[in-house]
Amino acid sequence: MAPAPNSGPSATTVVTRGLAAIGYWRLLAVAMPHLAAAVIMLRTETDFGSRAAFLFAWGMLNFFFIVWLRRPAVSGALSLTLLVVLVLLSRLKHDVVQMTANFLDLMLIDLDTAAFLFTIFPNLRWNVVLAASVILPLMYALWWLDPFRIRRLPAAAGLLACTAALTGYAAIWPDEAWRGYHDDAYLSKFALSGVTAVSDFSAYGFMQSDAALAERLKMPLVDSCHVAGRRPHIILIHDESSWDIRQAPGVKVPAGYGGHFKSFDGKQRKFLAESSGGSSWLAEYNVLAGLSSRSFGRFAYFVTRIASGRVERGLPMALRRCGYSTASLYPAYGAFMSAKGFHTTTGIQHFYDARDMGAKGIEPDSFFYAKAVKLIAEQPAKTPLFTFVYLAANHFPWETKYRPDLLPSWRAPGNEPVVDEYLRRQVLSAEHYSNFVAELKKKFPDQPFLIVRYGDHQPEFSSNLLDPGLDEASIARKFDTYDPSYFTTYYAIDAVNFQPVKSPAVMDAVEAPYLPLVVQEAAGIPLDPSFEEQKAIMLRCKGLFYTCKDGAEARRFNRLLIEAGFVKNL
Repeated sequence: MAPAPNSGPSATTVVTRGLAAIGYWRLLAVAMPHLAAAVIMLRTETDFGSRAAFLFAWGMLNFFFIVWLRRPAVSGALSLTLLVVLVLLSRLKHDVVQMTANFLDLMLIDLDTAAFLFTIFPNLRWNVVLAASVILPLMYALWWLDPFRIRRLPAAAGLLACTAALTGYAAIWPDEAWRGYHDDAYLSKFALSGVTAVSDFSAYGFMQSDAALAERLKMPLVDSCHVAGRRPHIILIHDESSWDIRQAPGVKVPAGYGGHFKSFDGKQRKFLAESSGGSSWLAEYNVLAGLSSRSFGRFAYFVTRIASGRVERGLPMALRRCGYSTASLYPAYGAFMSAKGFHTTTGIQHFYDARDMGAKGIEPDSFFYAKAVKLIAEQPAKTPLFTFVYLAANHFPWETKYRPDLLPSWRAPGNEPVVDEYLRRQVLSAEHYSNFVAELKKKFPDQPFLIVRYGDHQPEFSSNLLDPGLDEASIARKFDTYDPSYFTTYYAIDAVNFQPVKSPAVMDAVEAPYLPLVVQEAAGIPLDPSFEEQKAIMLRCKGLFYTCKDGAEARRFNRLLIEAGFVKNL
């Protein structure tokens, strides 16, 4: 029988020979970034929805680089490098401020932020150099090894398809803000935040404001500040995480607890903060600029960074107009959240951060009070001083005992250890404040002082005490709707050698942006036109600002400030 004619190699053989010709190891160079990304996705993304968003974002990254480079191996490697960097930065950010990275970090990257990171992590710059020295040669090798070339048109179509899919996903299932506090889902949260950030920025920019107004604010005259009587030194104290824990049922408190929250007249007043459990800089923005961080929508977390160099209005600026010298005592590095730039923009002349003051870690309140006393002693006799004193000893974590050498007489009331440590620090804070007032009376017997204190936000565990039976999603909804029980702290007014001026603005409960107005009214300082207008809003809205008319009053006021030149490029 004649042999069968040779019909040629089978399809399997052709594929095998093709793979051999290309080289399995070259194909592996193309596949490995995607395999590594799949492992990262399974380890960090927690559900089907976040994994779908991950895949859309991963496709966008790869197609973006392919459009420019046409090489899938190099594009995959670059995409994987960015993914790993994002995961590492998210974990780093979560360790520092309990939130993962999002797209706004990229939109608002600045020299202050980079300086802050390199300062608190001195080895970071060398790690960056080392990583670059390894990655760049690898990218060159992949460029040489990559056997494939993909045309730009199909790659652009893939990029548009992935972008459309991610945008549609974000529109139907928008990422909830509270998930940013979870240490997971790094890429999906970053990508979804990019969609919402671009959408919000296109709609109203960084700051919400009315489109146009016929009315205008008058500009303050240089010589219009005439104070009746002697101007007091003003001390504004940022009382970190301080909150009357008796709002929560069943908490045992030490004897005498609660006096710290009362004012000179025996009243206990409420401060409606705009954050809860963290983000102290939101209150920092409120009490210095006298404006609402909520006007920035999804950008609110970055409010001090955005406002730096743009919001030239606030309590320090108003007091400088009346002859005050202004200073800030800040417990961290000035580059953190652009704190120094923001403070100086609102009128602070002398900014002292942790390095300037020689702070070693988290210092007790007495450290900052001693610095304030020193500043007052150095002040010229006829020049009043405004000092913003930012305390830090009551900052989390409360799982460890802070400075066990302090307050040796302390006896725990018998709550959970975290709550008892929180109470111990509050008692220590009250003791240091009492000593500070006594020192002012002793060292400056003939000088008047107005002291205003406020709790910037509740501690992070307060929601568990207030609503122990609620699940995480229900608690998150309370945060999203600004339930007052989660956002109410205190403010108190004290005086030394001075009688605070009575005013309808010194209300029993105020939203945070009104505190600069309360300070000026209690001190007897004439208001400039912007604060006069804000006082009218305050009286009309009974102490509410952003909450009044669903933000309409705040939007109108923001437009007035923009037209008057107090707010720029927002």
